[in-house]
Amino acid sequence: MHSVISGQPTARTPQDDYSVSAEFYDVLQARQDAIRVGELYGADVRNARVGVLDVGAGTGRVTLMSLDESRVGVHAVEPSRAMRAPLMSRLASLPVEARARVTVHGETLDEAELYGVADVAICHNTVAGLPPAARHTLWPALARALVPGGSVLLQLPPSRLPEEETVRVFPPQRIGWHEYGGRMVMSAYGGRIRTRFDYRVCEAGRVLREHTETFWMWPTSRAELTVELERHGFVRLRERDDPSVLSMALVTHW
Repeated sequence: MHSVISGQPTARTPQDDYSVSAEFYDVLQARQDAIRVGELYGADVRNARVGVLDVGAGTGRVTLMSLDESRVGVHAVEPSRAMRAPLMSRLASLPVEARARVTVHGETLDEAELYGVADVAICHNTVAGLPPAARHTLWPALARALVPGGSVLLQLPPSRLPEEETVRVFPPQRIGWHEYGGRMVMSAYGGRIRTRFDYRVCEAGRVLREHTETFWMWPTSRAELTVELERHGFVRLRERDDPSVLSMALVTHW
């Protein structure tokens, strides 16, 4: 599951972003994220009858949940080579039946050129990291990839800039002799949200390695995203129990 776009903001995600975060994400964040994606999307995936599309698959939390909770084909779209590596390792360890149902696309959704492959599309922890130009490319690609009546579930980005710097510390995790830790620091910067991840590996209180990786988020409101998707044939579905997710259905193809 990726967080946002790394480095200076561009219209497309460079192929080798997340080179630092790919090492630390599963250790520090993935367990809680796996629980979260099950709570947010599990019921929708269980009702899928055509296929599930995971946009911004990262290391595979939504993809693996979709394979567990459904019997349909799953398409995992992940442009970052660094994040695809652990995803592919996980898929390689699955039974043959499960591997036969999942296809990994190593490019953006518009580049993958998928047509009518799913009736459920999930964008978890993805839209926040897309600049407006990339978002506007994503929506028609989503409309093409879904069958009429299919739904898209978007985890909403922040709707506004943070008023002050905020820090989230990840609980440290021990693997063998080493303790892995990190924090996420968010702040407003030039109309965007700068999100810096600081990681460290320690042994017996001594720092062995430290790494930093910076990502960018574009604040966008629920109303703005709704209007953008409506222009491509989507309509709002009922409000979900969790307000962090926007749910819309495709009624016409763009």
